[in-house]
Amino acid sequence: MATRRMTFRLYPNKQIEQSLRYHRKLHKDLYNAAVYNRFTQYQKFNHSVNYFEQQNCLPAFKEIWTEYKEINSQSLQATLKRVDFAFERWFKGLGKRPRYKSIRHYSGWTYPAKTGYSVESNGENGYLNLSKIGRIQMRGKAKYWGTPTTCTVVYRNGKWYASITVEVIDQALKPDVLPTGAVGIDLGCKSALSITDGESHQQIEAPKFLRNAEHLIKKASKDKRRKQAPNRKKKVRASRRWKKAQAKVSKITRKVANQRQNWVHLVAVEIISSNSFIATEKLEVKNMSSKAKKGKRKKQKAGLNKSILDVGFGMLRSTIKYKVEQIGGVFVEVPTKKVNPSQTCPKCGHQHKKTLDVRIHSCPVCSYVQDRDIAAAEVMLYWAKGNLPGLGTILEDADVTSSTSRTRKQAGSMRQLGQLKRQKFNSTGVDVETHPSTK
Repeated sequence: MATRRMTFRLYPNKQIEQSLRYHRKLHKDLYNAAVYNRFTQYQKFNHSVNYFEQQNCLPAFKEIWTEYKEINSQSLQATLKRVDFAFERWFKGLGKRPRYKSIRHYSGWTYPAKTGYSVESNGENGYLNLSKIGRIQMRGKAKYWGTPTTCTVVYRNGKWYASITVEVIDQALKPDVLPTGAVGIDLGCKSALSITDGESHQQIEAPKFLRNAEHLIKKASKDKRRKQAPNRKKKVRASRRWKKAQAKVSKITRKVANQRQNWVHLVAVEIISSNSFIATEKLEVKNMSSKAKKGKRKKQKAGLNKSILDVGFGMLRSTIKYKVEQIGGVFVEVPTKKVNPSQTCPKCGHQHKKTLDVRIHSCPVCSYVQDRDIAAAEVMLYWAKGNLPGLGTILEDADVTSSTSRTRKQAGSMRQLGQLKRQKFNSTGVDVETHPSTK
């Protein structure tokens, strides 16, 4: 069984929306209380509070704060688990120190099991029933559908959404006939994708959604700067006009993001429809889009960074990768530093340096002439197949993934948390949920 996530738009009436806002506020308060409890216990008593201890305190917490008795208990546990994730990331150096969240920075809550909610749908539109809240109409269409396992209610940009994970049979994800094509893909700013199978070539131009909407964003931002902005240090609240101007800026940027996401999925589907073997370069987008140092062409680097992020290198790579794995294909990331695709000739393997302004590959040894990006895509394809001359091609250094060889990462999910609780119960013989003194 494979797990897939589907997102539906919710259309609650006024009464149900008021209840949704109330539940969201209660989960936000619980999150902040759990964060405060962890910091206070450690600072005053030198005691590290873990997830199990906070979970076992929920019954006593409900006796004092009776309004939490209306909320599904497992959704409260999921909120505490969200706190635990934040502290784990902080301890491992992957995130910042957990902070208290305001209501505008707390998106929603999760039902981690099959209780507290039910879905009336076959994958297209339908209704969502939430315990103590009501029946809500939802709209959306899922490509695959199965048995719902978790549900996350999200409030974003003034709209309500339901993010539902379903268990799908593996065979339903794979096509009847696996495509036999193999291509190499080079990502760039001018031509977003340069695709080749060794014989035919294709270049997809960058759509430049952000560049096209940049003048609208600047105009809306200029209007916003003329309004009274919030200032926490001076305890100044934002004016209503500033909030309206901020909403206009957010609407434009949100549209750009939606356009880019839609374009990425369309491109990925087109590639996967005829190819099951894809080779591309291993890019560190975070390093590529980092700020320039002082005095080293900061404006030019800022423009390059904007172009890289406008195309969405990371989104393209991850989307193509998971779609290839979904159909059972192979996705290869060529080690760029060892292979140097843009500096290597795909016909003879000769390497010679080229500056960024040189857009045509012209080999001085074999006289092969080709577009620079197409030549780089050919190098990656031949290297992944093992027939690139002159470099002794092997796949040991590449990141090769497929749906048949992928292993599940230990990320501390609710399912793995349940397994850990069962192990503790079997080893001690005492239920850890009802006897906190056993820890």
